Amino acid sequence: MFQTFDSPSDAPAIPDRLKQLRTLLATEGLAALILPRGDEHQGEYVAPCSERLRWLTGFSGSAGIAAITRRHAGLFVDGRYTVQARAECRGGQFEFPGLARTALAPWLREKIKSGGIVGFDPWLHTVSEVERLRGLLAAGGLTLKPTRRNLVDAVWGKDRPGAPDGPVVVHPLKYAGRRAEQKIADVQKKLKEGGQDALVLTAPDSICWLFNIRGSDVAHNPVVLAFAIVPANGRAELFVAAEKINREARAHLDGVAKVSPPAELKTRIAALKKAQRRVRLDPDRAAWWFSRALGKSAVHGADPCVPMKAIKNTTEIKGARLAHVRDGAAMARFLAWLDRAVASGERVDEITAVQALEEQRAASRALREISFDTISGSGPNGAIVHYRVTEASNRRLQPGELFLIDSGAQYLEGTTDITRTVAIGTPSPEMRERFTLVLKGHIAIATARFPKGTRGLDLDPFARRALWEHGLDYDHGTGHGVGSYLSVHEGPQSISRAGMAVIEPGMIISNEPGYYKEGAYGIRIENLVLVTAPAKPDGGDRDMMGFETLTLAPIDRRLIEKNLLTPSEISWLNTYHAAVRETIGPEVDAATHSWLEAATKPL
Repeated sequence: MFQTFDSPSDAPAIPDRLKQLRTLLATEGLAALILPRGDEHQGEYVAPCSERLRWLTGFSGSAGIAAITRRHAGLFVDGRYTVQARAECRGGQFEFPGLARTALAPWLREKIKSGGIVGFDPWLHTVSEVERLRGLLAAGGLTLKPTRRNLVDAVWGKDRPGAPDGPVVVHPLKYAGRRAEQKIADVQKKLKEGGQDALVLTAPDSICWLFNIRGSDVAHNPVVLAFAIVPANGRAELFVAAEKINREARAHLDGVAKVSPPAELKTRIAALKKAQRRVRLDPDRAAWWFSRALGKSAVHGADPCVPMKAIKNTTEIKGARLAHVRDGAAMARFLAWLDRAVASGERVDEITAVQALEEQRAASRALREISFDTISGSGPNGAIVHYRVTEASNRRLQPGELFLIDSGAQYLEGTTDITRTVAIGTPSPEMRERFTLVLKGHIAIATARFPKGTRGLDLDPFARRALWEHGLDYDHGTGHGVGSYLSVHEGPQSISRAGMAVIEPGMIISNEPGYYKEGAYGIRIENLVLVTAPAKPDGGDRDMMGFETLTLAPIDRRLIEKNLLTPSEISWLNTYHAAVRETIGPEVDAATHSWLEAATKPL
């Protein structure tokens, strides 16, 4: 199993940890310390040694920030985690003021007297984050100051896990589609066009994509934790521990980069500054430490690997389609098993469902990892958007409830992410109505046609309109980018209120509207879609892009209120189910095939 269900509770130790941290605040002359979820690479998912926020607060979500003052503590999370944060951080140690981006600075100004100093680890916050927060705090008479050491690590001490040591693995050309030398040349061309001498890369997925390598340093993410410097002319340099590189990886990297110990990174950065080189640094992805170390040599510019890897090449697109056929067959076998088990009265709980699904994926013998901890929420647990089942929270699937399962897989050919909401027994009229409203939003995205220049925020209302008309909504984005055997959450593309990136052909994006009734149930329908090339619709005079749905698995017909669907929506669903049946049918056993025929019947 790639997923564990342990529920270690450090709740009794958290008051003492906060006390020790506050002692250090006094020693360092700080009025407060801010602590984000990210690591030195600003990653969403981090290694155990970087789980500082969880260790200090008990909160296990993938996004959040804590602020600790001499007397108060606040935990700031977005709409995905409001329920989870309150559940995991009981005991009265923390306040929950709201979203970090809007509530952190006002909260600190309220809790700290003018003249106070707020500390931060310069490796754990991006350049833009520090610059924005510094201005907001200055308005209240507060100073933002980098600390000399990580104070949480000082309290954590010898119990803190060691750095990950997973090996560097070559990602073969038959999956990558382009040679690393070609990618590096493309990046160097961008640098020359911008009049820049070098690029500092800090994001592991960018580095792994650029050098055609993968790793296992972060659970469920096939990445290597490393840094890189790419000059406009000459050989790139990869900073990674030598013990992580075997003979095959060495032979591969020798052709594209100089490999250096991580300890040499600071020396190389200092040399670039001394030589007055113009060094490109992504202010939204690079740690503030780099900006300070480079000084005037730092030139703000987006990581050029991000848009390049977002647009999949023909090999990656072919691989994504293959991965989704394989994954769809596993999902069909799982959903068929689930229906049979529930109907027979067999005890099925959230954990056994996760185990059964992973077993079906592993049966392909192509599964490399899961792409994130499976969200397996029955009844009220389904309303926790990023719920992670543990031995303590595990619930049995019960008649009259909904079961939400959001999961994904890592195959060499591609990364998958799918959510299905399943009726356990007979659903209520309200459940059917709200499921159908979510389905209408899902279909609206799946069938959207849009011109060049369209951004994610332009498409986001398509998914919400049916819900809005009934006074309903959901507090998360509608879609995120997905990597190619890389991170399941990938930028720059998204379908959300914050989705400013232009949607381009070759991008893979999730389509996942939802609805959540706290304490009762959750609904989400998620497929991955590929942005198609522009073409003129029949009778049109402008090129339009659209989406090809990659995910292949039935949508629960028992939850659909047909009268709420238009004829065109019904046609889309029937066409989709026919494609699922025809594509997945040959890949499954007889019992699953029989279930699939019934599950994909025309509505």
